[in-house]
Amino acid sequence: MFIPVSRRDLDALGIEKPDFIYVIGDAYVDHSGFGPAIISRVLQARGYTVAIISQPDWHSAEDFKALGEPRLGFLVSAGNMDSMVNHYTVNKKPRSEDMYSPGGEAGHRPDRATIVYSNRIREAFGKKYPIIIGGIEASLRRFAHYDYWSDKVRRSILIDSGADILIYGMGEHQIIEIADCLDSGLSVSDVTFIKGTSYLTDKDNLPEGHILLPSFDEVSTDKEKYALSSKLEYGEQDAVRGKPLVQFDAKKYVVQNPPSPPLTTEELDWVYELPYENKAHPMYDKLGGVPAIKEVEFSLTSCRGCFGACTFCSLTFHQGRTVTARSKESLVREATKMTESPNFKGYIHDVGGPTANFRKTSCEKQLTHGVCKDRQCLYPYPCRNLEADHSDYIDVLRSLRKIKGVKKVFIRSGVRYDYLLADKSDEFLYELCKHHISGQLRIAPEHISDNVLKYMGKPKKEVYDRFMRKFEAVNKSLGLQQYAVPYLMSSHPGSTLKDAIALAEFLRDKNIQPQQVQDFYPTPGSLATTMYYTGIDPRTMEKVFVPKTFKEKQMQRALLQYRSPENYDLVFRALTEAKRTDLIGYGGECLIKPKGENKNGKVIKRKGSFHKDKGSSQGGNRRIKKRG
Repeated sequence: MFIPVSRRDLDALGIEKPDFIYVIGDAYVDHSGFGPAIISRVLQARGYTVAIISQPDWHSAEDFKALGEPRLGFLVSAGNMDSMVNHYTVNKKPRSEDMYSPGGEAGHRPDRATIVYSNRIREAFGKKYPIIIGGIEASLRRFAHYDYWSDKVRRSILIDSGADILIYGMGEHQIIEIADCLDSGLSVSDVTFIKGTSYLTDKDNLPEGHILLPSFDEVSTDKEKYALSSKLEYGEQDAVRGKPLVQFDAKKYVVQNPPSPPLTTEELDWVYELPYENKAHPMYDKLGGVPAIKEVEFSLTSCRGCFGACTFCSLTFHQGRTVTARSKESLVREATKMTESPNFKGYIHDVGGPTANFRKTSCEKQLTHGVCKDRQCLYPYPCRNLEADHSDYIDVLRSLRKIKGVKKVFIRSGVRYDYLLADKSDEFLYELCKHHISGQLRIAPEHISDNVLKYMGKPKKEVYDRFMRKFEAVNKSLGLQQYAVPYLMSSHPGSTLKDAIALAEFLRDKNIQPQQVQDFYPTPGSLATTMYYTGIDPRTMEKVFVPKTFKEKQMQRALLQYRSPENYDLVFRALTEAKRTDLIGYGGECLIKPKGENKNGKVIKRKGSFHKDKGSSQGGNRRIKKRG
């Protein structure tokens, strides 16, 4: 049975007032891959009633009154994605689709949905009921933060939304504690002690042992103070040793309690085996369904957390660096249930998480002392305390392959190849190549310039090269022809034109024509976004070059697809500005041909850099298959 979404649903269940009314920016999909579904089911399992208002019309407060009043309060989430990332490309152009809306149609939620929804609830009900905000949008905006879309520092979302309390991170522990407190008669102003939450207070009620961050006024006017604040914030994102953080903002203090402890294996099993319907609500059937369910419908969440700590990723700020995993038995039970679906074709699309091959903490010390404050587990090289071991993951995958009705189990989440190489055994790589790749393994070196990789927090190019040699050798020994397709990023902080050209030369030498490339997208909660805004690496407080102008970013992106005819002028300009005209010509080392003339000096009209067959996507795919 789905969570109630209408007054009729509530009446049918005999519920006059649901304990919580949950306002969400996504279409309602009752699947564990969707945060609102998890929170709703967790509350329901603890005896609380929840009703969902999905994608309300935000232009007035009327839709927010549709279910009446809650008994305990309102929950608000923008959805599985940040609403601004959902709406706009990295070039700040509106997206034409929204995979989390009916039929993939855009326009069903406002910009900055958490703020708008919260304000509409206040308009409808005043301060009669507490508002609890959560989800990725709220979580990453709990402090003053750089906002790429307005190109300025915005206040904590607690202030702009008028919410009473903010849940950051995944939220299961916090929502249960908050619900129990409110149900016992405590007011929301009394609920200030729960780990994994943020709230506003005054100077006389600051928590003991707190760390004072630079104020909003300081971080919004002084980029060095902003970088320092980011460094301090990241240093305390640990449930074992983290201290409360405090930031003065708009006559109030934003307080972040230490992170909530990660769910244990038993708790994860419980959460993921709650009675989800595992599909979108039927009210969307005639509207084309909800496309996002296709990505996760037959996938298994194996783990949470990530100690990879890439600077362009906000996972450290959201889920944290401590990895926890579900039990093999729980995953087998879910997969077995999956085979009973009439839509299941025998293929499990993924068994993973933020990083697929992380199934345990990086070392035992993390369990008692927390993650290291000033050291990373894998960067710049694997820590000597790292326990790289894939035996548990191998056991899980083997068990899943044995389930009746399962033809193939794929791994499509990211695989950290530096962690894989740190494992003294090659058993997982053999298993991966033999059973779990659908022709192409997606890996994420992101770049090949050690200068850029340093700012990304990624391993050096030689580690990628070492992995590729081993990957190719294992496939050869198995008699398989499989390929690793690299994810690459342009315009990351630290990347100069020289670095972008080096990446283009790498693609030339490997005969790779990427069909899709990712521009660096500055979003709240990542260290790389701090670098983008401030020009300072918060890890070292040293200056870093940032490609910021539209033309500069265009050139770096074009170099990754230098064979595309439409990129010719940008590539020509980039090579000229970088004084690398040696790469313009007819030799095998050249990226593009000279402008406006052929080999014999005859003037021609040129739309691009290569012949038609070499510029086509079909030709690109052939080369990837030929060389990997």
